[in-house]
Amino acid sequence: MTGKKPASWLVDCSLIGVAFIWGVTFVIVKQALTDVSTLLFLTIRFALATIALALIFGNQFKTGFNKRGIRGGVIAGALLFSGYVLQTFGLKYTSASKTGFITGLYIPLVPLFSSLVYRKVPRLVEILGVVTAFVGMTLMSIQSDILHIGLGDLLVACCAVVYAFHILVLGRFAGSANPGILAVMQIATGALIGASTFWWAEPVHIQWTAGVWIALAITSLFATALAFTIQTWAQRYSSPTRTAIIFSLEPVFAWGTSYLVAGEVLSRRGTLGALLILAGILLVELRSRHSD
Repeated sequence: MTGKKPASWLVDCSLIGVAFIWGVTFVIVKQALTDVSTLLFLTIRFALATIALALIFGNQFKTGFNKRGIRGGVIAGALLFSGYVLQTFGLKYTSASKTGFITGLYIPLVPLFSSLVYRKVPRLVEILGVVTAFVGMTLMSIQSDILHIGLGDLLVACCAVVYAFHILVLGRFAGSANPGILAVMQIATGALIGASTFWWAEPVHIQWTAGVWIALAITSLFATALAFTIQTWAQRYSSPTRTAIIFSLEPVFAWGTSYLVAGEVLSRRGTLGALLILAGILLVELRSRHSD
């Protein structure tokens, strides 16, 4: 994973692949959550992914050990698991398509938070992008009452904030830390947090249906082990802003999958909200093409 810098198109295509994997798993996870408690599902998912990554990168703890990989992995892993908890709980109370679009709010939030962390005033276009995306999220979240925003929508919105910080942290450590160690540590940290909380934070239940087995296999191996390894590698060569921009495809994949598999159709208000979210993302992308 080190050596000559890869072509930019390869890095971008790798991140697009990650966005696709994450987007198509929303429906799979939502269906599985009827048969398994949320934290238990996430704990098993992260534990299986940790085992897979340890088998692949375990030797790098001997040959390429460095403290930045450990420290960065723990911080990124804590943020990552927290984001997944918020998103997965939210998914129980809102639709898969809305979850995908609201999660996409982290895309314009990345350059905004990056500006705040580095004490740089956000550009006007970045502010416009965030405001536009927020209005779109509000339209998608509102049900019958303009003052009513569902619990699931709020949880997913909080998840978007956490995901934005996860991308920033991973971007800070990916360039100098061993990518294998960084990938293993962030997933292992999530598994440890899950193991310490799932048995008391909510009622535990699981029915070993085919849907649960399929969801665990796909999410642990592909949406966790593979996806976050690719993201860790790609962020060595891509800025946090550009990574977030490419991940704007995730809600598109989520809605498309939700439509094909579950037949979910957005209302006119929801469609307008979705378009505004994508418009906000596009505003940030146009600014980033001149800065990255």
